[in-house]
Amino acid sequence: MPREGTGPDFIEALARGLEVITAFEPQRPAMSLTEVATTTGLARPTARRILLTLEELGYVRSGAGGFALTPRVLELGVSYVRSMGLWDVARPHMERLVARTNESTSIAQLDGSDIVYVARVAVPKIVSLAVQIGTRFPALQTSLGKVQLAALPSEEVDRVLAEPTRSGLVPLWQPDRAERDAELREVRARGWALTDEQLTRGIRSVGAPLRDGSGRVIAGINVNTHAAETPVGQLLDEHLPLLLQTAGDISADFARVEAVPQVTVTTAS
Repeated sequence: MPREGTGPDFIEALARGLEVITAFEPQRPAMSLTEVATTTGLARPTARRILLTLEELGYVRSGAGGFALTPRVLELGVSYVRSMGLWDVARPHMERLVARTNESTSIAQLDGSDIVYVARVAVPKIVSLAVQIGTRFPALQTSLGKVQLAALPSEEVDRVLAEPTRSGLVPLWQPDRAERDAELREVRARGWALTDEQLTRGIRSVGAPLRDGSGRVIAGINVNTHAAETPVGQLLDEHLPLLLQTAGDISADFARVEAVPQVTVTTAS
């Protein structure tokens, strides 16, 4: 568990608090004190103090159904995205892409065997899966995940996908290793990925990699459609070229931002 750090600077109380936050998952959005203690392996008095502290800070609320996270937890993820500068760079490009395709677009990053959504511009359409900042899905069954997995060495892919998913979703596509490797080779060769109802029914998307100034893949960006509305041909012929252009523009802008020297100006008091 995270609280079993060995370094002299390891703060056990902080690790315990983060462990309580991450104990809440889609299949258990609200938990009693006993459930939190059992899930985290913490003593009830310790779990109670952490929950009350998080409640006072606004990250947890208590009610008849037990304890639950509040939307303020999203600020932790937003702070990460802002610290990278990725959202500020990507937003105008994503908005233009949505205006041209009339489809939603998202950016996600690889976290273990999952992707985590870090930016999104959506259109009001009914889809089978709700997506927001912080949503997790298994990476291999998404176009966003495929373009990032394809950029890894094969041994790293094995290690990453060996980690258990934290998304709570069982995807439809369950490939064996040979099929998985063949899929990633194809993605690597063509530079983009297609997912056609591999995650769940009704979801069809294309994804492209986002790169930093060194050419390293740092995230994925997609165009997401409803399978009943958008044929694969339209997705590839009309939306994919716009997506690839957008991915290239975001990557170029992000590289330029990274290249700007960061200067700290101090004033005399």
